[in-house]
Amino acid sequence: MPIASRVRGLHPRHHHSSSCSPLSQLLPGSTEPPSIKGLYYRRARKVGALDASPTADLKKEILVNVGGRRYVLPWSTLDEFPLSRLSKLKFCRNQEDIAQLCDDYDEDNQEFFFDRSPSAFGMIVSFLAAGKLALLREMCVLSFQEELTYWGIEEANLEKCCRRKLLKKLEELAELRREEDLQRQREACGPAVDTSRWGLFMNWLREMVENPQSGLPGKVFACLSILFVATTAVSLCVSTMPDMRAEEDKGECSQKCYYIFVVETVCVAWFSLEFCLRFVQARNKCQFFQGPLNIIDILALSPYYVSLAVAEEPTEDGDRPSGSSYLEKVGLVLRVLRALRILYVMRLARHSLGLQTLGLTVRRCTREFGLLLLFLCVAITLFSPLVYVAENESGRVLEFTSIPASYWWAIISMTTVGYGDMVPRSVPGQMVALSSILSGILIMAFPATSIFHTFSHSYLELKKEQEQLQARLRRLQTATTASEHELLKDMDDLILEGPTSPIRYV
Repeated sequence: MPIASRVRGLHPRHHHSSSCSPLSQLLPGSTEPPSIKGLYYRRARKVGALDASPTADLKKEILVNVGGRRYVLPWSTLDEFPLSRLSKLKFCRNQEDIAQLCDDYDEDNQEFFFDRSPSAFGMIVSFLAAGKLALLREMCVLSFQEELTYWGIEEANLEKCCRRKLLKKLEELAELRREEDLQRQREACGPAVDTSRWGLFMNWLREMVENPQSGLPGKVFACLSILFVATTAVSLCVSTMPDMRAEEDKGECSQKCYYIFVVETVCVAWFSLEFCLRFVQARNKCQFFQGPLNIIDILALSPYYVSLAVAEEPTEDGDRPSGSSYLEKVGLVLRVLRALRILYVMRLARHSLGLQTLGLTVRRCTREFGLLLLFLCVAITLFSPLVYVAENESGRVLEFTSIPASYWWAIISMTTVGYGDMVPRSVPGQMVALSSILSGILIMAFPATSIFHTFSHSYLELKKEQEQLQARLRRLQTATTASEHELLKDMDDLILEGPTSPIRYV
């Protein structure tokens, strides 16, 4: 509310001329507005609880008691807000009209009582007096919005920063309500509880495979899975030793090579069994193949079976296009497929909260990673021609033979790697290198803050989800009746497969 509109009716003795100030004499161009004494007090004043009740003239002012705090407000102040609750009291003609707007009314003292938050009303009184409305720090934003609605104050009167905070909270509340609605819809159309032996077995299998905290079978299953993943990683490393590579190139297979093949076969058999168990216990088979970790399992298992199929092809010369080239191609395919076995390590994400957080962060920060890649591409395109021109004009063209060749130098310089295979020799080239390195540091730091906050938020979200699942599991284990046990178990399945659960995405 502009202050100038309130000043025009005041007495002239409350104005202080700028010519009377010594500072205004030194600064003739000063346009500081004159100060007005008693302006806020005239528009609204607080009355102490121990003071004598003031004689409020209902024709000029109103005495309000909100949660034990008493205020005197002139009608001239409230007339500027005709839609407010206090302004409507002016038009009340009988006791019934007053009772619809306030909680109680004292006819002797002509005092209106309201059973509302006194702190929130204090901010509203400050707004009526000073024209600035801000949120109350120690009060919930949504509760303060309810107070504004009760007193008839529009939310548009809030300051910009407070309005953004309120809108953000309203968006979070709307998202939470949408999640609750989706959860209720899923509960309404959820699968019926199967009390047969097959249904009980599937529930037990689901708990063992998906929830390691469900009991001893789940813990043993998770430990075996981690053990086989570690064994596969060690086997892959051993198979790349120089003596093993020499035997492979000669087409020979020693006892050590045979043992590695047996270990790999056992690990693949376990992973295949685990994949089949997960597929059998899944409620939605199509959604099962859309899971990221299930896709990784398929990519990790397929190289072994493809390599067996390639190795068991007929070996007659008439069945091959050309012997040497065919063997080279087959050997290349086998080596590539064998290297893909490292994808087994990604299976640890099923049992590691840190890896799940990393995957969820990458999923949520695709925009930030895209911006980072865009910044790097623009900077590389800028600095590569500059360093080429600087080195070419100085007559010291050694490594920078062309602009495309300078792209590699720009990449390793801006990412602060610096292999040293391409180094500018001239002073202009070194100045360009310094600029590219400093730009690379800044560019890499720009999206880092957003990615870090997303990682922290995702970790806390997954940790909270895991704690909730463990709490539901404890309630499930302590359930007394069979009906309560089945109800809690069905609710756990709905939550685990819910569309808004972060675990579903990882």
